[in-house]
Amino acid sequence: MDALSLNDYVIIDNFLDSSRLNTLQSFFQLHLEAFTKAGIGALTDHTIRKDIRGDFTYWLDRKRDSELNAIWNLIDETLYIYNRYCFLGLSGYEFHLAHYPKGGHYDKHLDQFNNRNNRTISVVIYLNKQWQKGDGGELEIFLKDNSSFLVEPIEARCVMFKSAEVPHAVLASHKPRYSLTGWLLQQPSALGQFFG
Repeated sequence: MDALSLNDYVIIDNFLDSSRLNTLQSFFQLHLEAFTKAGIGALTDHTIRKDIRGDFTYWLDRKRDSELNAIWNLIDETLYIYNRYCFLGLSGYEFHLAHYPKGGHYDKHLDQFNNRNNRTISVVIYLNKQWQKGDGGELEIFLKDNSSFLVEPIEARCVMFKSAEVPHAVLASHKPRYSLTGWLLQQPSALGQFFG
């Protein structure tokens, strides 16, 4: 909590235990054919822009995807801790699985929309087995002093940051890159599947 408050982001290694990690990785592979091309913008502004964003997503639903209950419980706990210690007033979340194929990237952006501003904390949990330097797909986080740094997408690593305040990008992947990505919300919308 202190790191997030001070820096607007926090990086936590081994965020998932082996049981949750295996469950999520298996679920990911089982549903990979159901992923759809991700877009940018919300509702009527939603468009597919391959030049800006090259990933595919599978939006999760807690009722439908009940085999991920251990993951949902961890997200519940994370939301509770943020509310207890940071008084953020979070009341929900939306998550999807993200697949960046070889060459996939996402240009610099904020996780917020012009007509929808309820994303508060962005959460990315990497699911990449045996990621090595040179595989690409790093998260680039841009700081207030106009510098930036790279976060390697190492298996079970979690990155959390303030959605409306931390510009970031995903560098081109040189092999398939997998993650669980989502947002802790204020006044959640039921229309998560329409948003990138």
